Amino acid sequence: MNCRERVTATLEFKTVDRAPRNLWCLAWVNMFAPEKLRSLLADFPDDFIGPGSVLAKGDRAKGEPAKVGTYVDDWGCVWECGQDGLAGEVKYPPLSDFSALKAYKPPWETLDKADWDIANYTQQQNLSSESPKFLLAGTSVRPFERMQFLRGTENLFVDMAHGSTEFLKLLEMVHEFFLRELEGWSKTNVDAISFMDDWGSQTSLLISPEMWRQYFKPLYKTYCEIIRSSGKKVFMHSDGNIFSIYEDLIEIGVDAINSQLFCMDIEQIGRKFKGQITFWGEIDRQRILPFGSVDDVYKAVGRVRRALDNGRGGVIAQCEWGSANPVENIRAVFEAWNMPIDQLP
Repeated sequence: MNCRERVTATLEFKTVDRAPRNLWCLAWVNMFAPEKLRSLLADFPDDFIGPGSVLAKGDRAKGEPAKVGTYVDDWGCVWECGQDGLAGEVKYPPLSDFSALKAYKPPWETLDKADWDIANYTQQQNLSSESPKFLLAGTSVRPFERMQFLRGTENLFVDMAHGSTEFLKLLEMVHEFFLRELEGWSKTNVDAISFMDDWGSQTSLLISPEMWRQYFKPLYKTYCEIIRSSGKKVFMHSDGNIFSIYEDLIEIGVDAINSQLFCMDIEQIGRKFKGQITFWGEIDRQRILPFGSVDDVYKAVGRVRRALDNGRGGVIAQCEWGSANPVENIRAVFEAWNMPIDQLP
């Protein structure tokens, strides 16, 4: 079973030889631990690849992300980064005053000048290899977060509470942009397309589930329809406790969800949703990966596997490697996924 077959079978709840592996690395790892990364991937090769840089650079973009200092993204949002290897935070949202909305335009040039053939070429080369991997397109699609970057988080929450005309116009504008991006990706030959939005706090959704269903569920449903109609799988990422919308994500057609399992009741998630959606990781990156021992990591993987892995697909061995995580703990994640489950603590 090659990597691509393994991931596809996992998403379709079929028996696989092992759970697919997927390591997420923050920019810090490539900057400061490239040799450790190469060594880890030599022992535990990833089952996924990405399509390369397809979208063009925006006209407003300036500076370099993940470097100490200030940079401006494609949408004109001004970020400040305090540590090399991290993304930083938006400090100057361009639409903090809604009077600027009338003249504001999304960065259409990033789509107009996109080179979709890069993704097609990557897949062509991938499929010609002896062991092709699963080609997952990571997109810029994140309407809730993009609106925060443009408007400012506090402003946006007030906007949603009032349901202002300006808020609805901004929502429509951002949605229109991401629809066009997904339509571009859907015409490529990638295996799956992902989008994201961080919806959870440590204990609950950031807004009421009812408000989420009113404003954002219809958007995500359309995204899923576009992706699925092109014969591709749907992947989504959302941080925090999102238990209250798991059922909605299954309903609209999300195939794989990456969520912070350790912010929720993992066993309850397994009881309610196992076999209905693929759990795309993860292992606790707030406490266990940065501060725990290797044995703690083994226990965490064991908990996830006992709750979610019944041997019939539906689970991906994913974790995130950030600046605070010892490589020994990241290695332990994939060691534990390879071990017989009855040998895990």
